[in-house]
Amino acid sequence: MENIFFTCRTSRRGMSEKIGVKMVDITEKPEVYREATARGFIRLRRETVRAIVEGRVPKGDVITVAKTAAILAVKRTWELIPLCHPIPITAVDVGIEVRDEGLEVVVTVKSSGKTGVEMEALTGASIALLTIWDMVKALEKDERGQYPTTAIEEIRVVEKLKRPEPEGRA
Repeated sequence: MENIFFTCRTSRRGMSEKIGVKMVDITEKPEVYREATARGFIRLRRETVRAIVEGRVPKGDVITVAKTAAILAVKRTWELIPLCHPIPITAVDVGIEVRDEGLEVVVTVKSSGKTGVEMEALTGASIALLTIWDMVKALEKDERGQYPTTAIEEIRVVEKLKRPEPEGRA
């Protein structure tokens, strides 16, 4: 695989330096069971949360669309993040919990492969949250067209597993 180099002027003497970009070689790594869970939260107005629960969002069923978007994003992570490997996704679980102040998204991704699935879980959670924002933005805007309450918060990996076989399989 060919390395890609970018030229930048960051040295003290003003000389150009090469910064390499290279995908990690996982050829020799064994295939093992991988699992990662990521979560994130979107803060919304209470009226917007009620509209979601009551099915009154003009764009449709927010939770179903956000779950679908998360699954699609997980499967396309390698196309969105330049140095991620395309990996065999064996399962995606998306949970969305309604809270008074917003929605919590939890995405769990499973695979049997040579590299972890943290980026896939993070991508799924991020896209689910962005989809929720897109679907409710008309309800979130104030009189000036701004979003004083809406915020995506604390997207992070909450758990990562790696073992020879998933529990329950031998």
